[in-house]
Amino acid sequence: MNIFTRLGEFLLMLKGMFTKPENWRIYWKELMHQCVELGIGSLGIVSIISLFIGAVSTLQTSYQFVSPIISKSVIAQIVRDSVILEFAPTITSIVLAGVVGSKVSSELGNMRVSEQIDALEIMGINTKAYLILPKILAALIMIPLLVIIAMVLGIWGGRLIGDITNILPHEIYDKGLFESFVPYNVTFALTKAYTFAFIITAIPAYYGYNVKGGALEIGRASTTAVVTSCIMILLADYILAAVLL
Repeated sequence: MNIFTRLGEFLLMLKGMFTKPENWRIYWKELMHQCVELGIGSLGIVSIISLFIGAVSTLQTSYQFVSPIISKSVIAQIVRDSVILEFAPTITSIVLAGVVGSKVSSELGNMRVSEQIDALEIMGINTKAYLILPKILAALIMIPLLVIIAMVLGIWGGRLIGDITNILPHEIYDKGLFESFVPYNVTFALTKAYTFAFIITAIPAYYGYNVKGGALEIGRASTTAVVTSCIMILLADYILAAVLL
């Protein structure tokens, strides 16, 4: 029953973001602030992870392909499809669930414990719309862009390490990138990115907004939010793959 109670509260929170019309112009500054915080602030960690994922994918794939019958360009195809379909959207989102999710949850939890949310509600402000909606919109804007950057850097990282180690010359790698390429894979990856972006912000926002207690509860809420977000990302990953592929 606790699961259904939390699900109902979560749906009511989403409904509450749109039940009271506000002047949308006052949210523009907050939206831009959240885009910088959630997107630009996460660019460094996403770039580092993507480069190493691409590099490791090239090394491990070349290690397994020892048959002289198989062209080395197949390595580039495997790295390309692995990065686009799974590594870039899923691993990037799981990392962002820890970085962004804990930030969103702890920020809202601190505002709830310090009664800042109560003060905003007394002033007649729809706190769900003002505090949560810009975060979700910012994630829907920035996280797919981060996933695209992760795709590019992951593929380039594989190309770079293949060239440096002489495992796969860049001429053969570039040839393999364009062989049997399916553009739908990019569409599928971006579909996952938008789904994960909503999960990464909406679930932590729910836990942070509904914190009860003191500072200790903020930490517990952040941990629960990150764990729940990661589980939901993996579940959504399976469902989308089963439905769309």
